[in-house]
Amino acid sequence: MAKDARHSDEQAIDDAPAGADSQHAARNNDATTENPIAEARRGRKPKPAIEPSDLQGLKYFDKLKPLLARLHEVGTERDSAGNRDLHMDEYCVLVLLWMFSPLLTSMRALQQASGLDKVQKKLGVGRTSFGSFSESVRVFDPEPLKEIAAELAAQLPQPSQGPFDAIGKTLTAVDGSVVDTVVKVSRLAWLPKGGGKMTYGYRLHTQFEIYRGTVHRVDATGSKPKGEADERAVLARTVESGRCYLIDRGYGKFLLWNGIHAADSNYVCRVRDNSVYEVIEEKLLTDADRKAGVISDQIVKFTAAKADARPDHPVRLVVVSASEHTSRGSRATGSSTGPSCDGKLRLATDLLDVPAELIAEAYRLRWLIEVCQADCTSSAGLYQLAG
Repeated sequence: MAKDARHSDEQAIDDAPAGADSQHAARNNDATTENPIAEARRGRKPKPAIEPSDLQGLKYFDKLKPLLARLHEVGTERDSAGNRDLHMDEYCVLVLLWMFSPLLTSMRALQQASGLDKVQKKLGVGRTSFGSFSESVRVFDPEPLKEIAAELAAQLPQPSQGPFDAIGKTLTAVDGSVVDTVVKVSRLAWLPKGGGKMTYGYRLHTQFEIYRGTVHRVDATGSKPKGEADERAVLARTVESGRCYLIDRGYGKFLLWNGIHAADSNYVCRVRDNSVYEVIEEKLLTDADRKAGVISDQIVKFTAAKADARPDHPVRLVVVSASEHTSRGSRATGSSTGPSCDGKLRLATDLLDVPAELIAEAYRLRWLIEVCQADCTSSAGLYQLAG
């Protein structure tokens, strides 16, 4: 009997025609997945069906729907018959529902939720098929959505930066991280891993406003950090005025510093332990500087690069005490504990008149972007795509 049930189960999938209605096919798939026998065959326990009571806070979407309404016609240019079931505004609402509902851990769960009367009435959507979701990422242009995000960000008040108001610029941490994907899209670049394997994915270049607590922008490139995808090249293309960029040693390129300085912005950049420079001026340390761990404060001239590739402005080097650290493992195999540190953080900046203690404290705040990236990856469900 069990064998007959399994055979019937498998036949239901095999008999679904390739060109059949996507919603009909999705219902067949749902029935298969929710079948305890099918779940047992896959080696996992069947998950309980999503109930209306599982989804809370749908009232907050009442404020979002009018904001997203302008997206309704995006991607409908070729839909001359007018039979599109899932529009971009509806797609965005469903994705937001997925992001902020802990029980919706997969696209299948989201599809189940879209079939609930409560969801359909509150969100104004219909039952959505996997085919519609799959097509959406190709059809819907994200640019209009970015415009909405920018409008919302502009409405946020600019909080006081406390003592960092003395810098006169918006503290902006910058970093790049790779998001692996199981779908090995051929157009994406590669990163070598141990054993001759490759990592396929995107590199997300994130700019995070420290005191506002928001992501200013994210630029996605292929994961191989070369050419246009190099994090220094990405920042050089996206530099804005009125910012103080907090960047790590991967951004230690003099021409990039020149570009930031020329744009009426500033930078605080950690440089490598073996950086070569001449000391032009030794600045006196205050008690507050020493309390913040500052070891030295100097005006320097970097000499390692060719003359036309050196900083074209005065550069200050603030050295701060840090924990000594020896790198173990390899980034290629994913076991790296980070670059070595000789117990000193060397911070290069074009901020010549700001107290050294503030330079040190500003760079310490840079760790917040690491938390931001981890939170965004988790909230967006990208951890489910990690390979």
